[in-house]
Amino acid sequence: MSHFTSLDLTQRPPRSPRVTLGGYVLLPRVLDKCRASISGKNGEFRFGAKGMDRHFLNFAGIDEAALKAEVATGKTDSEMLAWVQANSKTPREPWEIAQWSSYHLQRTPDSDAETLQFFVEAVAKFSTTREDIRTWFDLLDLDDYVSFGGQP
Repeated sequence: MSHFTSLDLTQRPPRSPRVTLGGYVLLPRVLDKCRASISGKNGEFRFGAKGMDRHFLNFAGIDEAALKAEVATGKTDSEMLAWVQANSKTPREPWEIAQWSSYHLQRTPDSDAETLQFFVEAVAKFSTTREDIRTWFDLLDLDDYVSFGGQP
């Protein structure tokens, strides 16, 4: 087993939610946040089932505490992917993973007024002129970029 060094998420963001591992969007970001949480270097980022991570955990059928315990052993991304595949309560076929990932790449806010208002206000914290921020992943990438010194 290899040992993976944690990122310092007080110095840089986790990987984009668009980055894939085993076809899963979000998984590399989830691993980055989990590793940083374990090492106490998560900054403003939170690992777990209360945020965007829940979409991956629920779809993959992986228990948050079990994932965190396994990440704490120092496994690399490829070793963690193998663990996810072996320990999923909801084993997925490659076509299901591809379809789920495609959906999340394009996922926009739900059409209820509360969710739309939250999204618009979140984007407005960074820019009132950006019209290209349409998906949740767009918002996460913008937040990461601006939070670490980029200009909206």
